[in-house]
Formats: sequence, structure tokens, C-alpha cells
Amino acid sequence: MNSIDAFLKDLKRQRHTETVFNPYRTPRLVDNLRVYLERLQATQTNPLLLVGEAPGFKGCKYTGIPFSSGQLFRSSPHPFIHSIRDQLDIRVRESENTATMVWEYLLDKPVVPLFWNAFPYHPHRPGERLTNRAPNKKEVEQGGHFLRVLHDLFEPTVVVGVGRKGLECARSVFPDQSIRYIRHPSFGGKAEFIQGMDDLLRSTTEPVR
Repeated sequence: MNSIDAFLKDLKRQRHTETVFNPYRTPRLVDNLRVYLERLQATQTNPLLLVGEAPGFKGCKYTGIPFSSGQLFRSSPHPFIHSIRDQLDIRVRESENTATMVWEYLLDKPVVPLFWNAFPYHPHRPGERLTNRAPNKKEVEQGGHFLRVLHDLFEPTVVVGVGRKGLECARSVFPDQSIRYIRHPSFGGKAEFIQGMDDLLRSTTEPVR
């Protein structure tokens, strides 16, 4: 079993509860995530690691891939999206604002980040799976285990918290590492997200003099 296989096997263990839905108990969504991770591993060396909050009910819950949506894989012109589109099994074509904004920003950029979340499962209100809620402290702590394993697999040189939950998780897992912060693009944060990403890419891609 390779390292990505072990990571995915671990992700599948979480059972559904009244407040948490695990998309990775669905085999095709596990396979979707595998396609994304293996393609990233093959094309990006020490990628930027961007840590968000949690899968949303219109996006990652239905694709298995953080910061994505079914509609994104149908229509995005991004070369990376295009390269894996035909290998994915996506049956819900919802549009998700965060995914759209993030990949539109990346369209003309030289990098494809490794996207993950502070809590890798979909947190929702009790019994209401078509809602989102913020992961609680215990859930963020649980998610830290997966973030650490993913970090070991890809060895990113820069870790970024996209939003406060992502920052909280990354700082708790990597207390001795400098963690960058970028505003999450949702709820009016698009302009600040773009500025933060511009500053990040400028600082990480400029040649050393």
C-alpha cells in the first residue's frame, strides 16, 4: 500500500453522525481525491499548502476534492482541472462560490496549490446535511492528524491558513513553523483573498538575489 492509499484508508474510517457527513465513505469520492493527489504529486514539487475550514455542502462534499465543485470540473478552463476532468466521477454539478473564485484566480498563475481543510469532513447542523457549520475545536484537533500526514507526503515549503480555522489548525500542528494567513474569499473576502495570494506568490516565486 502506497502512502496516498494509507492516507485515504484512514480518511474513510469516520462514520456519519447527526452533525458530520464523511464524503470519503463513498468510494468514487475517495477515487476522485486520489486522482487529484496523485496528479499534484506528479506535477508539483513542494507545493504551497493552503488549509481551509471544511468541505461545503455544494462543493467538496460532492467531489471529494477540497476547494472544488461539480460545476468547476464541468466548465473551468484551468489546465490542471482539464488534465484530471475525465478521470473523475462527479454526479452533482452544483456551483460553489469559493471554488469558483479560487480557481479563477489561479488560471494565469504558475502554481497549483495543495488544498486541504482543517476538518476534512462536512460539518452540518444536526440532522440537516444540506447546511454548513464551522467545525468546533475538537473537530479541528481531529483534522490536525490528517494535515500532518498530508504535509509529510508532499513536504510543502509554505503552509497557509485560508481563514481563521485553517490558520488555527495549521498553527497547532506546526507550532515551530511560520504559518501565513490569507483571508477566506467567502462572505465578501474576495478582494482580500486576491491581495493575500498576490503577496504570497510574489514572496515565494521571486528569485533570490
